[in-house]
Amino acid sequence: MSSSPHNELVTLRDWLRWAVSRFAEARLTFGHGTTNAYDEACYLLLHALHLPLDQLEPFLDARLTNAERQAVADMLARRIEQRVPAAYLTHEAWLGEFRFYVDERVIIPRSHISEVLPDGLEPFLGDAANVREALDLCTGSGCLAILLAHAYPNADVDAVDISADALAVAQRNVSEYGLADRVNLVRSDLFANLPDKNYDLIISNPPYVLATAMASLPHEYRHEPAISLAGGDDGMDLVRTIVREAPRFLAPNGVLVVEVGHNRMQAEAAFPRLPFTWLAAPGAEEGMFLLRREELVAGR
Repeated sequence: MSSSPHNELVTLRDWLRWAVSRFAEARLTFGHGTTNAYDEACYLLLHALHLPLDQLEPFLDARLTNAERQAVADMLARRIEQRVPAAYLTHEAWLGEFRFYVDERVIIPRSHISEVLPDGLEPFLGDAANVREALDLCTGSGCLAILLAHAYPNADVDAVDISADALAVAQRNVSEYGLADRVNLVRSDLFANLPDKNYDLIISNPPYVLATAMASLPHEYRHEPAISLAGGDDGMDLVRTIVREAPRFLAPNGVLVVEVGHNRMQAEAAFPRLPFTWLAAPGAEEGMFLLRREELVAGR
């Protein structure tokens, strides 16, 4: 073993207690799938031992083999010493019941837009069957594009990212979900390389972290691509382009949904003439705005 204290950890229960203690001692930052040391320790241990992620209790008193102890120790060491987010250690992230492959080429999926598809948008779009063309800007791992395809079964989905590395990850996820015939991956700086097209729904979870916040990000978040986080002085650099260009790509009754995190004040200051509708989701009561095409045009 890599250090003698590990030799005293015999059962899964022992390792769980030890991991929670070390996570607290190291003052790790959470937020990439879990929110606390206990849940993250459970997840990492179960994953390292190839056990069902929803069944901890039956295995708590199981003794680990030497090989298992080494695998667990190595994973926990990377989490504690290098502060690698759990999702990059396991190469998976979840949005609801959907699992996605991730690595350090993409931001770890955690968009609240996933929580409003499709029911939260029905008052604005009508029946999900009416959505025929959809666009996901800044798709990253492709997670939201895949959720769009599931939420709107009649829709063809374009998924855009400026990063070729991110699109390689997205391609893997799209293929794993068997959606290559419905999700079209496009390398583009937002709308720049898109042909003229009318979308019923455009969504985006763009970079929106303020420059001041970027300078003080916890170590865990610095493992993510900075290009996927940095939104400029007020977090609105990419949002300005999206809002300006969206009307040209929206269908007459089309809708734009953009996630801006805690930047409601910055968004309303940047676009004082726009009648934002703020969408609520657990933990993000004011983190996403919705605008209809006619509102975007009138607010110019």
